Amino acid sequence: MADSQQKNIFGAVLSNLIRKKNPDEFLEQSKEGGLRKTLGAFDLLILGISAIIGAGIFVMIGSAVIGTNEHVGAGPALVISIALVGIACIFPALCYAEFASMIPVSGSAYIYTFATMGELPAWMMGWILMLEYAIGTIAVASSWTGYLIQFFKGLSFMPESLQNPPLWLVNDYRTAVEAGASIPHFLGIPVCMNLPAMFIITVIAFVLYKGIQESANFAKIMVFVKLLVIGLFIAVGFYHIEPSNWQPFVPFGAKGVLMGAFVMFYAYIGFDAISTAAEETKNPQKNLPIGLIGSLVVCSVFYALVTIVLTGMVPMDKIDLHAPIAHAMSYAGVGAKGLDIIQGIICIGALAGLTSVLLVLQYGTTRILYAMARDGFLPPLMKKIHAKFNTPWVITILSTVLMLIGSLFINRDVAAELAIFGTFTSFIIVCIGILILRKTEPNRPRPFKVPCCPWFPILGIVFCSVFMISAFTEVKTSATLFPLWIILGLVIYFLYGYQSNRREVALKLKPVEEEQQILSAKANDV
Repeated sequence: MADSQQKNIFGAVLSNLIRKKNPDEFLEQSKEGGLRKTLGAFDLLILGISAIIGAGIFVMIGSAVIGTNEHVGAGPALVISIALVGIACIFPALCYAEFASMIPVSGSAYIYTFATMGELPAWMMGWILMLEYAIGTIAVASSWTGYLIQFFKGLSFMPESLQNPPLWLVNDYRTAVEAGASIPHFLGIPVCMNLPAMFIITVIAFVLYKGIQESANFAKIMVFVKLLVIGLFIAVGFYHIEPSNWQPFVPFGAKGVLMGAFVMFYAYIGFDAISTAAEETKNPQKNLPIGLIGSLVVCSVFYALVTIVLTGMVPMDKIDLHAPIAHAMSYAGVGAKGLDIIQGIICIGALAGLTSVLLVLQYGTTRILYAMARDGFLPPLMKKIHAKFNTPWVITILSTVLMLIGSLFINRDVAAELAIFGTFTSFIIVCIGILILRKTEPNRPRPFKVPCCPWFPILGIVFCSVFMISAFTEVKTSATLFPLWIILGLVIYFLYGYQSNRREVALKLKPVEEEQQILSAKANDV
């Protein structure tokens, strides 16, 4: 008897872990949320460009060319790496577009996983997306600080305290220690904080608190500025290219090209956040595919052009790791001494670009958490919508506080690598989800369909897996922390999320059961 009870309990738990939600349930649920549908195709295209053109092109491109202490670089062959990344992203983008057109609700890959694989995989997908967006925010904010300081250094009227601030006020603890900073202590606790990064994270949070349309308008301004600056760099830099700088073209062979692709994948983190805006999009079945694929194509072209110009202007061993684009202008002798006008404009463009990326990443974080709270995985308080602004204000505040805390001790490079691992994982799962749904619900209406299925989703899985596996042998720190993040997510699910979701399901079933009882009683009376 005891064995039979244990088997029943085990069977019930297993059934809950793989419990799926029908896509129609999500569509009905979204009608109760109260989020405004204000975004069009152009808004989504802007959000996509906001996410893609930022830290990758203004910061990470340097380490992708040169390499770091943990991995080799691609050299001038980075243009091949970018082509590979663009191709690799196309396949998951098509899968995202099909999902988003079928299930146009907030939650992105988390929702798609719930609909195809079940409750536990969905929780883990949401947990990984939090890593991708929230940790990615910290990495971008750190890069924002670097360009701000460089901009200040070029302004003669700026006080010395802003041109060369104490390292413990503009870095996380680990970076400051590695740089040899003298860190003050309060009650025996080291006081170290990246104040500019914390400032910009807070500003973006305020914008998101006010509403998505206001955020989209803000993004349009940032996108215009950074595209203008990148166009200026390409136009001016083209006339300072030295073809000899492209030799050797592939200094570290195929390994360097793959690692360059891995690093530059960071540049594409967040383009999938477009799908988190599905619930706030007008005509999502048409506009979401345009936003996803359009932004990917436009940004890949810009990345390739910038790579060609940068590696042609500056020898590989002279490229600056912290501000490669601005430094290239100084190296080529463009303008006057010091921070010339062109270099100053590039710094402004970089700040605009990084700011727009922060907007999309923080937006994605809040919408993923909102979807998880609505499904009962998080406390009910976190799904509250602001009465005036129609935004998930509690989640916006809480996630911002967590990001501010994380910025105190998470290193930029490690944060970027962790975000990349999260992106690869989410892309792979979304591709698998399309294969599953094509089998389980072949007749479900699909306003947009991935062409050449199953081959395109399979190619997406293969490309992302190859990049991910090749990086695991190189980046030791993040390759260790990523599995630990997965384990932590499992622990939280079984300690809180599982039981919380059971209560949520019970609350939703209770009105149905009561209605059935009333109908049954009426039938008996008759």
